Amino acid sequence: MEKMIGFFKSFLLIELLKGMALTGRYLFSRKITVQFPEEKTPQGYRFRGLHALRRYENGEERCIGCKLCEAVCPALAIAIESEERLDGTRRTTRYDIDMTLCIFCGLCEESCPVDAIVETRVFEYHGEKRGDLYYTKPMLLAMGDKHEKQIARDKAADAKYR
Repeated sequence: MEKMIGFFKSFLLIELLKGMALTGRYLFSRKITVQFPEEKTPQGYRFRGLHALRRYENGEERCIGCKLCEAVCPALAIAIESEERLDGTRRTTRYDIDMTLCIFCGLCEESCPVDAIVETRVFEYHGEKRGDLYYTKPMLLAMGDKHEKQIARDKAADAKYR
């Protein structure tokens, strides 16, 4: 008996009619497509976009060269070199991130003890060549300086909900 029912369902194309009914229901409903360049969708404060290096209020860079972010990066996208300064503190001389390797997991941001490396909300970036997506320390510091207000707001919102 089950085979007969299955035969009639396939012969009468019941599944196809159910699918067409579902399509017809949404055909005349309001569209929810976002026209991207003109319209922007809201982002959460934990959005992971382009990386940035932060500075303290006095202008000194935050990164102490502990290399935890380099060690925790699963894609091996971060390369750091550091040296000790005359006053005994350690700072980075080279901090490079290869964005073609980065998987935007956020582990570098979580491992940083001084909140030096963060991921901003910037996702509209591109490179014409592979080398354009290789971010150096001055580029990352400039990105941090440019977006510091938004980064500080996001950090405050994150601390509020933790």
